Amino acid sequence: MGSERTSCRREFLRNCFAQALVLTSGGAADALIGAEKTGEPSISRVSIASDALLRGAATQQGQAGTRKPGGNVDSARVLALLDHAVGGLASSGDPASAWARVARPEQQVAIKVNTLGGRGLSSNVVLVEAICERLQTAGIRAQDIVVWDRSTEELERAGFRIRTGGNAVQCYGTDRVGYEEELVSYGSVGSQLSRILTRHCDVLINVPVLKDHDGAGVSIALKNMYGVIHNPNKYHPNGCDPYVADVNMLAEIRSKLRLHICDATAACFEGGPAFKPEFTWQPNALMVAEDPVALDQVGWETVERKRAEEGLKTIAADGRAPRYIATAADKDHRLGTDDRKRIRIVETRVA
Repeated sequence: MGSERTSCRREFLRNCFAQALVLTSGGAADALIGAEKTGEPSISRVSIASDALLRGAATQQGQAGTRKPGGNVDSARVLALLDHAVGGLASSGDPASAWARVARPEQQVAIKVNTLGGRGLSSNVVLVEAICERLQTAGIRAQDIVVWDRSTEELERAGFRIRTGGNAVQCYGTDRVGYEEELVSYGSVGSQLSRILTRHCDVLINVPVLKDHDGAGVSIALKNMYGVIHNPNKYHPNGCDPYVADVNMLAEIRSKLRLHICDATAACFEGGPAFKPEFTWQPNALMVAEDPVALDQVGWETVERKRAEEGLKTIAADGRAPRYIATAADKDHRLGTDDRKRIRIVETRVA
């Protein structure tokens, strides 16, 4: 992925994160909101951090326009943005306590990205590098981290550097290792799972992109798990409902998935999931949650607001309401909540 980090930069980032750890060393790390025992119905927290200067001063509101998704993000600002977004999950606001709940040093971590949209609308390479940095400063060895999607070629087209073996972060597609022969099933789905998930992963981090979807309505956290199975083409009828919810109920996915970091540095409000420059805008934001249903509900609302700004009818009025979000929250799935009374949005503007 990208150019190699220099030892000076790595040491700088390590020291910054160590300082965050010291700040919370006086007591037990704060529990995430979703795990707090208050006697009240559980609350799912969605943390949204944005930075108008993520691509430099020229991309401030009203200067760059919404039809020009180009421009590289600043790596230092992405790292700060990630810290704010992940820190928003912890009641202390501290990213170190949040990362400590995601993975332990002896575990293997798989980062599932979304690279269908090429360089214009895929999980940002700089963001993924920042996630890898934070995992390493939290004690995960580089060689125990794998960045992956279905296709090695799609990863390369999105700007990721392929690596297999050695002591660096690994990066390759399922096509390099294949799928398990045995079918696993839940409800309406029966699929083979990527061997990256089943054999090279204790903890799964989901890094989707905020997208409109021409069939499903939106494609955010829940639908990104279609990239884990061998036959996603079978599960697009009826707006992908109930298939998206059922895929997320597969035991290997549900038991390993810990964190969702939605890349909204660039997003799509129409014509997705493929990259169409005319329908792409730059929120310059990250949306982070443990609850994928809550994240998808908030993400759907975000896309709808942008559609309204552009004079487009709602996704529902277009006959594409993402019904699978409610299905994922129902009594048969219980993957999270779509009830806005039980979703707490924490917003941070970095600049």
